[in-house]
Amino acid sequence: MLDRRTVLRGLAAASAFVAASGISGCSSPFENVRLRLATGGTQGVYYTIGSALAQSWQQELGLRHPPEVLSTAGSVDNLNRLLDGAVDVAFCQVDAAAESLRALPRDHPVQVRALGRVYDEFVHVVVPRGAPVQHLADLRGLRVSVGAEESGVYVVARRLLEAAGLTVDDLRAEYLGINESVSALADDRIDAFFWTGGVPTGGVTALAEQLPIRLLDLSDVLPEIRARHPVYAPGTVPARSYGIEKSITTVLVRNFLLVDARMPDDLAYALIKALFEAQDELVVINPLALSIDLRAAISTEPVPLHPGALRYYRDAKDA
Repeated sequence: MLDRRTVLRGLAAASAFVAASGISGCSSPFENVRLRLATGGTQGVYYTIGSALAQSWQQELGLRHPPEVLSTAGSVDNLNRLLDGAVDVAFCQVDAAAESLRALPRDHPVQVRALGRVYDEFVHVVVPRGAPVQHLADLRGLRVSVGAEESGVYVVARRLLEAAGLTVDDLRAEYLGINESVSALADDRIDAFFWTGGVPTGGVTALAEQLPIRLLDLSDVLPEIRARHPVYAPGTVPARSYGIEKSITTVLVRNFLLVDARMPDDLAYALIKALFEAQDELVVINPLALSIDLRAAISTEPVPLHPGALRYYRDAKDA
């Protein structure tokens, strides 16, 4: 979870973009820009789509150097890196971003901006198909991965458990990323794991090919978690996803692409423009990219849109 110290550190972080963008006389205005993109675990959607997006950025912006795609613990880790100036672009869940904004002192400006809402993520609570677990409350006393400690998965897992009348202390909790969670369930070292990602998530798909699994239906805790945290919405994982027979109700989490507020407007414009122009290629990598929608992309509350991204959306609307 982001704390006040982390946020203040981020407010003081020097902008990498000024040095990166101060160029002249090049065939592309962005030729010498170096980009670092914070994603997530290598079996997750952040990393998969992020890697493809980085290739598109290099091609569309004429970058001399390929963007560096960083595997991370997830949303909270990504935000910490962005606030520290250690990365330039970061995937982040809305709940983790909202926590960051709440931690800001009232007299300090918000130093994070959104390029856009890129796609929606769905909470997965994964168990073996034959497990007796039917509800979150049934996880009490079991070996459960609640996500890496600096991940958005951990943020929503903790909140879901509270909505079910539990805490992490009621579990035999493990703090594993998607790669480790998949391996641990396959090896019977845990009984369940939380994951927040697109459908399909490659790691969960691979797991389902070696171990029959199912996802817990979260409809019984949705009213409580939404009352406590309005950033969440109902979502549906369709039947036949991961081999499950029936669709299940779960929690939907909006997902943003974030940058430093000091990123030059022209660079922000070019990045989001390249994303939409590369959408067909991204869909080949992961069908989830099909849900990236120009009309929904501006819905980034509570994170303000970057002015360069806002200009792109206005231009695209008028085109």
